[in-house]
Amino acid sequence: MGLTGIYNSSLSDEEGISILKGAFNKGITFFDTADAYGPHSNEILIGKALKQLPREKVQIATKFGITWVGHSMTVKGTPEYVRSCCEASLKRLDIDYIDLYYQHRTDTSTPIEETMGELKKLVQEGKIKYIGLSEANPQTIRRAHAVHPITALQMEWSIWTRDIEDEIVPLCRDLGIGIVPYSPLGRGFFAGKAVVESLPAESLLSLHPRFIEENLEKNKCFYTRIERLAEKHHCSPAQLSLAWVLQQGDDVVPIPGTTKIKNLEQNIGSLTVKLDKDDLNEISEAVPESKVAGNRNYDSLMHATWKYANTPPKMNDI
Repeated sequence: MGLTGIYNSSLSDEEGISILKGAFNKGITFFDTADAYGPHSNEILIGKALKQLPREKVQIATKFGITWVGHSMTVKGTPEYVRSCCEASLKRLDIDYIDLYYQHRTDTSTPIEETMGELKKLVQEGKIKYIGLSEANPQTIRRAHAVHPITALQMEWSIWTRDIEDEIVPLCRDLGIGIVPYSPLGRGFFAGKAVVESLPAESLLSLHPRFIEENLEKNKCFYTRIERLAEKHHCSPAQLSLAWVLQQGDDVVPIPGTTKIKNLEQNIGSLTVKLDKDDLNEISEAVPESKVAGNRNYDSLMHATWKYANTPPKMNDI
């Protein structure tokens, strides 16, 4: 996502492709994008990178469903829209199939059964291999899974965002659904002091509730606590934060973003950090979610997160 400028300036195609190839050469084969990133330019960039990589050894995840009208985000999941988005993503990526295709957010005006019915057809046609959801609530997950197995659920999960742990994580495990945490570094908060101490005014993060001046000051203590624990484990705060997410289970695959090779290498280093149950609890207790200042998402986008977006009932259920 960050390669085409969400929290920062866009990289050139050459720089972006270099990072993707560098990741592949270090064993990273799962790349996550969406038609909303750019919009469209992120998929195009990945498509260009794929020309220099062995397609059969790379797993591509992309998403549909988010549309923008001015500065207002809406979500669409009608069957016709699903198909048109899939066809457009295949063209931009310049590939024959999508490995994992997510509904980016829940459409509150289209029953999930209708959306899933079209996704199931796309699986049968070989245009997508697996289906995923993002920011879906338990009811939506169950109803979607009844139409066609859901392979992955992408949700925000990090040391300071843990609202999925009580109900959604156990449900995914009951149904055999993998969990893909986005923003596993707390939108970069735990990535390093630069974000905590000198957030660029032009960064989109400057508008995030947890990064606005008053809340950021309140939250700085959590970075300090993780920094101290990282010293104890002989790693960086970013590596400890990622290791905490990674070690929530074998079914957990976080997707940290980066625009720098050195940060990519540091992220990979989190795989060597070993944490036992007591360590995981100590890290969790260092950042009590109830004490974190600010919502986990931008105020203008909270309406589309899992606690607030419900799929409507099927027509024959009304």
